[in-house]
Amino acid sequence: MKKLTFLVSIIFVFLAQPSSAQENATDILHRAYAKAREENKNVFVIFRASWCGWCERMDKNMNDDSCRDLFARNYVITHLVAEESEENKHLENPGADEVLKKYKGEKSGIPFWLIFDKDGKLLEDSFNSAGQNIGCPATGEEVAEFLSILKNTSDMTENELETVALKFHIRK
Repeated sequence: MKKLTFLVSIIFVFLAQPSSAQENATDILHRAYAKAREENKNVFVIFRASWCGWCERMDKNMNDDSCRDLFARNYVITHLVAEESEENKHLENPGADEVLKKYKGEKSGIPFWLIFDKDGKLLEDSFNSAGQNIGCPATGEEVAEFLSILKNTSDMTENELETVALKFHIRK
């Protein structure tokens, strides 16, 4: 009986441990670059966390019926989970914080995003011309900067960019 109790205890302890099996950020990025080379696209990397409402809004806007195909046609979109709360650290992609730091996004807030070419060369980031993270663009100014970045890194037409602008801009 002691052996059975011990075995059950060991199994319980093992199962109670939070999973740290999240994929490594480097592997995620390499897979995205490979897919981008295959599909002749750029890579749009979004840093996010489970607690971040603006991160949810960014994903919701990009995946809206009016925008989804525009982004999918031009980018391989991937997410890196970083800056999680203590109880959700197990959700983070190992190495995501280092990538965030490498591109000077560690103090900017999230969502923070980067756009790379298919070979991993940084093309754009979510810093505006004043050096502030526009994250999920919402104001007219932020959306205008976002559209400029999309124009530089995609083949979206003016009409398609206007569709994106209408989805992202919060009107008061």
